[in-house]
Amino acid sequence: MGSAEEKVVAVLMVGGPTKGTRFRPLSLNIPKPLFPLAGQPMVHHPISACKRIPNLARIFLVGFYEEREFALYLSSISNELKVPIRYLKEQKPHGSAGGLFHFRDLIMEDSPSHIFLLNCDVCSSFPLPQMLDAHKSYGGMGTVLVIRVSAEAANQFGELVADPTTNELLHYAEKPETFVSDLINCGVYIFTPDIFSAIQSVSTQRKERVNLSRLSSFEALQSAATRSLPKDYVRLDQDILSPFAGKKQLYTYETMDYWEQIKTPAMSLKCSGLYLAQFRVTSSDLLASGDGTKNAIIIGDVYIHPSAKVHPTAKIGPNVSISANARIGAGSRLISCIILDDVEIKDNAVVIHAIVGWKSSIGRWSRVQADGDYNAKRGVTILGEAVVVEDEVVVTNSIVLPNKTLNVSVQEEIIL
Repeated sequence: MGSAEEKVVAVLMVGGPTKGTRFRPLSLNIPKPLFPLAGQPMVHHPISACKRIPNLARIFLVGFYEEREFALYLSSISNELKVPIRYLKEQKPHGSAGGLFHFRDLIMEDSPSHIFLLNCDVCSSFPLPQMLDAHKSYGGMGTVLVIRVSAEAANQFGELVADPTTNELLHYAEKPETFVSDLINCGVYIFTPDIFSAIQSVSTQRKERVNLSRLSSFEALQSAATRSLPKDYVRLDQDILSPFAGKKQLYTYETMDYWEQIKTPAMSLKCSGLYLAQFRVTSSDLLASGDGTKNAIIIGDVYIHPSAKVHPTAKIGPNVSISANARIGAGSRLISCIILDDVEIKDNAVVIHAIVGWKSSIGRWSRVQADGDYNAKRGVTILGEAVVVEDEVVVTNSIVLPNKTLNVSVQEEIIL
């Protein structure tokens, strides 16, 4: 099992600063993949899941961020997991499949038999070893992690039709206008090295199409969407999954566990709760406990950084994550929130369904709250870095950009 031909590598696509605009104001301070969920950077959860893959040789992160932004974290996590982890910076967009192809020589350096490809902004239990076993039994080029969702939600994602017996991918449609299937693409894949030939063939076809002097009207319609794309820009969904579906090349593995896409700050709060719940099974030592005698009363799943100071009369949880050097005052109540580094929550303040940004301060008897609708524009209240909420102020269903001071109550507002 440990032979060279059995080696596996994992590639995580982390995007770039222009991609995470829906994550503002939180992504103004930190690359979105490093934003903490359940006390750990977003990217930490898929990286930790990769560690469970048998014969994992190496992990790559591919994105547009500067390498220095990830250097400290990657050095730390690489030492912790004892797995080589390397950041590869794209100089220009190549598409999800094109980015993989662009770095093919480095990815194939260890001569892996299988390559995992994961999107960083996905929240999942990441059943990667089980997926690998299924993929080997199918014998195809690739396997896609899928999940069933409601028919109403399906068209927000790539929809797939799979053979119910063999699990072969028969049809793929990216965000179709009409309902195709309740099976959706989870953004987690495993491929054999044959994927590079498939990507190469797409690039070659595109180059040949550009060189054609005349096109029939049908060909012109077919190629209109791709003619303007550079030949080395290859999308995994439209350019690989769609054309290779139904050719006994691609298969599906269905997860029965949780899955979410982390596109907005509100969804990051939901996903933080999902990861905290998973800690009960995988890392119970990371969860706080307390009954109000020596420590604060803890309800449900709560993470508290060792350097944070929480008054024993505070009541915390469920779904609360408290980061480094935060100070939580006497009588305060925290429910469903992420408290970032160096935040001060003063005595008797209440925080419900909110994310409180770095170095922010919430005054005595103040409330920072929201409805908790993760899909609504302001269903979670967000305070950017260094926001001051003065005493006895109520902030409801609002987004506050960095370095603002609030001395009057606000509701359903975006404070620029």
